Amino acid sequence: MTPPASSLGDDGTGPAFEDAGENLDRLVRPRGWRNPQPRGIYDLVVIGGGTAGLVSAVGAAGLGARVALVERDRLGGDCLNTGCVPSKAILRTARAVGEIRRAPDLGVHAGDVGVDFGAVMHRMSQRRVRLAPNDSAERMARLGIDLYFGAGSFRSRRELSLGSTPLPFRRAIIATGSRPAVPPIEGLAATPYLTNETVFDLTERPKRLLVIGAGPVGCELSQAFARLGADVVLFDSSPRILPNDDPDGSIVVQRALTGDGVQLKLGTNITRVSRRGEALVVGFRQSPNHPDEESEGDRLLIATGRTPEVSGLDLERAGVEVGPKGVVVDDRLRTTNRHVYAAGDVCSRFQFTHAADAMARIAIQNALFFGRRKASALTIPWCTYTDPQVAHVGLFSDSAGARHLHVQTITVPLAEVDRGVLDDETEGFLRVHHLRGRLVGCTIVSSQAGDLIGLASNLIGRRAKLAELSSTIFPYPTQMEAYRKAGDAYRRTRLTRPVRRAFERYFELARW
Repeated sequence: MTPPASSLGDDGTGPAFEDAGENLDRLVRPRGWRNPQPRGIYDLVVIGGGTAGLVSAVGAAGLGARVALVERDRLGGDCLNTGCVPSKAILRTARAVGEIRRAPDLGVHAGDVGVDFGAVMHRMSQRRVRLAPNDSAERMARLGIDLYFGAGSFRSRRELSLGSTPLPFRRAIIATGSRPAVPPIEGLAATPYLTNETVFDLTERPKRLLVIGAGPVGCELSQAFARLGADVVLFDSSPRILPNDDPDGSIVVQRALTGDGVQLKLGTNITRVSRRGEALVVGFRQSPNHPDEESEGDRLLIATGRTPEVSGLDLERAGVEVGPKGVVVDDRLRTTNRHVYAAGDVCSRFQFTHAADAMARIAIQNALFFGRRKASALTIPWCTYTDPQVAHVGLFSDSAGARHLHVQTITVPLAEVDRGVLDDETEGFLRVHHLRGRLVGCTIVSSQAGDLIGLASNLIGRRAKLAELSSTIFPYPTQMEAYRKAGDAYRRTRLTRPVRRAFERYFELARW
């Protein structure tokens, strides 16, 4: 519910907005929290209170283990505080704006769209508070977990320390996550900029937002802020947005972003950033043969990926090796110290909340019960929540593994799916990659891609055949029917000329 005008200003400031932040801190970093006294040797010490850390601690405590959880900032990690939750709350509003602007195509004339940026940010803060109890300090204490706030570091191979407090352990899990990666751009250190850790603290809508990085975060927030009324310029050195996704999917989303007013500066080299009076300036060059150009804005967002967070842990004291991609682990998520495991962004190339959750479940089983589960067995989908969304799981057709295996591809345009036509989503598609009928990869471009990709993930995990999709009954009319059409298309490839001749001969005989 939108707060009354007397409690919330147009710029998002006011008691109601501030109270939402205070209520969040009461849950995930309570003032006056007193760390408990250690209870001897812990069965498991977890470092980091984000998704991987919380799943590890809660799961182990539920099994009866003596667990200590150490968090130096706020529980909930990136997902709750600065990632999935606040971004998707804002994207929900942006989606509503997009629907209203497309309404005339559906015969609805709603007039001009007015956006109250303060109310948008307040709603985001409220939704964050609403979801926080599941990650709260009170819940951890209720579950019997010893929760310590502070900066923990390793004292030895079998002991963590929190200041002067030793926390000896039988096993430990490093789940410290990741932080925004800041590129080495000339002048950036002396220029104020936003990352995902600070952009959700904005209380005033930027008039002109400059975004460096056209990956998932950059694309999602560029489209959202453009729909909320900002002029947005998006830069990337890649010639296309979402360079790690299906090229055709990137093209569809690229058209959507430009349709929302996002100015794209792709294939560019950022030469420097600076401050000119009140303006922030990005200098860039389209190619070595082009002259230097500039774009001015009042806010600059850096969205160039993430880097594992390992600072201050003194991992060398524990004998834990760190590489360019974070903590080094084997397929069972064990580090170079056999008593210490890791899970989540700090050790994985799949930097997603659902991947951190899945890895934590493997880590606690292997750490506490000498398990032999392998992270490589996980089937991990991902989704970029632009409008339309782009979701993927498994192999791409042009990946090295797919080329080696001679993987084949079937594409079903949503223009051939009745619900896609009814929803005016004819630019989207479902694309499956298969190896002799076994599904090995899938890309979906649709407003519902994030929800639809789960079925493909399940099929790949079960090593299922595309023929299953042909025989599955999906409700009509839904976009899920694209899966059945993919199954039907595969079955038609099995109807070779000799097989067809055999059928024709059968029907000739049957007519006698």
